[in-house]
Amino acid sequence: MSAPAPGRLLDRLPGGYQLYAAWLGALRRPGIEWRVSPLNQWRLSHPAPEGLGGRPRDLRPADAEAGRRILAGGFVFGGETLALGPRGDPWDRPSPSRRFAGALHGFGWVRDLLAHGEAGAWEALRLTLGWRRLFGRWNGFSWSPPVLERRVFNLACGLAAISGPASDAEADQIAADLARQARFLLELPGDPARAAERAAVAGVAGAALAGAAGEGLLDRALGELPRRLEAAIADGGHATRSPQAALELLFDLMTLDDVLSQLGLATPDEMLRALDRLAGAVRFFTLDDGRLGAFQGGEPVAGPYVAAARAEDAAAPHAPVPPACNGYHRLEAHALQVMVDAASPALGPWSLAACGQPLAIEVLAAGKRLFVGSGWSPQAAGTPALRLVDAASTASVAEADCGAPLSGFAARVLGPRLRDPYAIADVRRQDTPAGAWLDASHDAWARSLGLRHERRLYLDRAADELRGEDALVPRRRAGGAEGRRFVAFVVRFHLHPQVSALMARDRKSVLLKVEGQEAGWWLRSDALEVMLQPSTHHEDGLTRHGQQIVLRGQARLDGGAKLRWKLSAAHEPAIAAHVDEQVA
Repeated sequence: MSAPAPGRLLDRLPGGYQLYAAWLGALRRPGIEWRVSPLNQWRLSHPAPEGLGGRPRDLRPADAEAGRRILAGGFVFGGETLALGPRGDPWDRPSPSRRFAGALHGFGWVRDLLAHGEAGAWEALRLTLGWRRLFGRWNGFSWSPPVLERRVFNLACGLAAISGPASDAEADQIAADLARQARFLLELPGDPARAAERAAVAGVAGAALAGAAGEGLLDRALGELPRRLEAAIADGGHATRSPQAALELLFDLMTLDDVLSQLGLATPDEMLRALDRLAGAVRFFTLDDGRLGAFQGGEPVAGPYVAAARAEDAAAPHAPVPPACNGYHRLEAHALQVMVDAASPALGPWSLAACGQPLAIEVLAAGKRLFVGSGWSPQAAGTPALRLVDAASTASVAEADCGAPLSGFAARVLGPRLRDPYAIADVRRQDTPAGAWLDASHDAWARSLGLRHERRLYLDRAADELRGEDALVPRRRAGGAEGRRFVAFVVRFHLHPQVSALMARDRKSVLLKVEGQEAGWWLRSDALEVMLQPSTHHEDGLTRHGQQIVLRGQARLDGGAKLRWKLSAAHEPAIAAHVDEQVA
């Protein structure tokens, strides 16, 4: 019996998510008991691999410094440290956090160790054998889907190097473990948002193993991959609408494509199309600083990491970047670059990392991040509140959310899906040599307040100015006292941590200075009040603190409101006359 596909119906039914979670949990329980049973574990162990097959290459760049720290006995993931001393055992003690444990059990450190040649291979072998002694049969956390998926991939890519210093018996054990884990991964139910990644990872594992074990895994993975890729790739990018998710799937598919070539096997046509589309998406999402736009549960990602994927993209040097992809729009002038999230968030199981941040923007000035969002991702240490509208550079009304993640029992069964999401409507764009217009609106506050948010952006290419208008437009007739009621609204501009802000004497304008740049930028508006407040931003899993500009206004329910703002270059001689203090 298959589960029904939940849609917006669950948002409208009282207790809809709780009921669906209870029903789905009851369906899954017998399957979990079977998967972890000794009989199924024995079944998954056959047939045994007959040595090694291809040598999959993880094209993600290794962090040699992280490898050096591990050789010295220190594991550091996302700013958290587990200090063990040389040849310490990380498996017999608590990890600093669940997020840290996920990175440790995911074996991403293998490629960092293997950057150190024979010494790294010996240490990777020791740690792998230590893991299998405690967790090799099964463990609820270390065999959970996201951790298992990454461990299978990383172990497959490091298998040949790890097996080098191993005895024949140890090498056979590790290969058998890889085959069993890959089979277990392929048989996990549900979660369409990771189905393509799982099939690609199982294919990489199958290609790394010789004999019937490897051939069976590879055949099954390649048989499932086309339909899973069809579901996972939407409008050129990943169906979750996360730029980082598109990049990570591209890495996995490139590794699989490379090892298939080693084995003299043809890459399926559907996979070749997916590689082309994802490479195009990564080109689109890579901004002038070499990092990705950080939206919908994706971090900016370090420039060398993105560059490693683009180095394999033969079309990159001459392929044009389209103005829109996967619901995002790029507006570009000489010095300013703007990315706008102009589509609805993913729904249902695809929304586990989605953010309720309609019409959010990121702006780069002369290749440096100026306006950003929280950069939240599941790997970041930040609170789930950073998935909400106040954590993005966009408008919000009366502290009302535009979708929030599930919590409690429903989240434990279904994951932290985004519930009550908004819908983007009426996206219009016009490009001319002089500039680019983008108009879009959303309905997040239509039911509760009867207001529609309309955002209009104009990038003047000649003047290098970005002009914006955020309007709240009544969608229903509100008469009497209700219509005369005012609600507060704000337009936020979160600043990158390397940007400083100084308030002008008129308390309406803000001078922005980017670290390392001599020129500044003015943000001017007709807001009722302009304030500077603290902000949080995530990069490379680390939390960084900065500022945000908050433009305040009032909207009457029967009349709405407009707030206009403009970002333009500052002229140095005029700065001293207009700025008299720095606001912390």
